[in-house]
Amino acid sequence: MTAGIRVQDLAKAYDARPVFRGLSLDVAPGEFVALLGPSGAGKTTLLRCMTRSLDADRGQIWLAGHAMHELRNGALASARRDIGFVFQQFNLVQRRSALENALAGRLASVPLWRILSGRYERGDLRAAEHALARVGLRDRSQTRADCLSGGQQQRVAIARALVQGSKVLLADEPVASLDPRSARDVLGIMRSIAHDDGLAVLCSLHQHDLAAEYADRVVAIGDLLRPVGRPS
Repeated sequence: MTAGIRVQDLAKAYDARPVFRGLSLDVAPGEFVALLGPSGAGKTTLLRCMTRSLDADRGQIWLAGHAMHELRNGALASARRDIGFVFQQFNLVQRRSALENALAGRLASVPLWRILSGRYERGDLRAAEHALARVGLRDRSQTRADCLSGGQQQRVAIARALVQGSKVLLADEPVASLDPRSARDVLGIMRSIAHDDGLAVLCSLHQHDLAAEYADRVVAIGDLLRPVGRPS
């Protein structure tokens, strides 16, 4: 068991066509690791298997101390509260403010009536405001998501993961649609979160230069696979 990320001997195939097999990976708490690979190499599939939104065919996955490969139903939902996920397309509610989107990180732990009425506890509001300040959006908290730039929207998504209280952060091509300056801002924030908060951060990228500039360690997905013919 590990407080960071550990994947051992993972395998996944679609219609008998292997995506990857024998894949193993470790990310320590406080480490920012960039995962590189061409389109179709299996990066997104790996991240989805790690969160169990997609079941692997074989292997073991530990995230934030949770044996994800063993969990089902309520236990799996509970474990996912410790796992932040940043998507390429932000996944924000466009008509809601940056603050309201950041507060969505509390959805799993806040009573439904508070969500529907917008009456959050003062502690939740402070947490969301603090998270937005950390990502450089203190002055945009009341701005609707659809009025923010792409880079600002991605920073709101990171703030949402902070409000969630994530212990592990996974990011799937989070800067693919951003301009170079915004991409650097987002990656710099993610690196700071890993180092300052002690989170294990795994970020899939296709930009080799950005990976080398910001990640503590860069791994190619092909290098994580067990060579064909190696004994099991």
